[in-house]
Amino acid sequence: MAARLLWAVRRRMQPLLASSAASDGRGWLHPFSTATQRTAGEDCNSEDPPDELGPSLAERALKLKAVKLEKEVQDLTVRYQRAVADGENIRRRTQRCVEDAKIFGIQSFCKDLVEVADILEKTTECISEETEPGDQKLILEKIFRGLSLLEAKLKSVFAKHGLEKMTPIGDKYDPHEHELICHVPAGVGVQPGTVALVRQDGYKLHGRTIRLAQVEVAVESQRRL
Repeated sequence: MAARLLWAVRRRMQPLLASSAASDGRGWLHPFSTATQRTAGEDCNSEDPPDELGPSLAERALKLKAVKLEKEVQDLTVRYQRAVADGENIRRRTQRCVEDAKIFGIQSFCKDLVEVADILEKTTECISEETEPGDQKLILEKIFRGLSLLEAKLKSVFAKHGLEKMTPIGDKYDPHEHELICHVPAGVGVQPGTVALVRQDGYKLHGRTIRLAQVEVAVESQRRL
């Protein structure tokens, strides 16, 4: 900016250059001499603000920003570590719950089965203690009553836990529920392709087949396969 000012002043002072030659003989200082330019430059430089002020403010701003970013990084690191620790704790608790469910998932069912075992044990003790060796009829009656009570209790336990016995006689053969043992000739009132006889009962747990029923299926042919 000082150079531009000097250039403008020099351009305006060009008409006076001729008259300034006489003034040089008397020892006057030429307005565009080296000393004059140096003095003008020094005066202009003295009015400009120091160049060191700008970089100093920029460095301070960068340092403050760096400190702020470092604090944010530390905060995010702590949050991440806490999240990882919480996730690991949740995973461990979930795994423990799954293992407990595998081990103790049938706890309620087993508790009900213990009552069935109690009935069977009491029936056996009653028969062996209160019955005379020669009284076979009384022994059979007690055995029958005990077994009937045992069967009723088992059915109650099964129904409580969603265990259902299938009754497929007369139903159409279904390989997802029935295990074919053999074919039998279709009799009166028995449709071919339906279950005519059950060898072993099948069971469902909450609607899902857990044991196939072993069945004999009726066919039109008179020949057993």
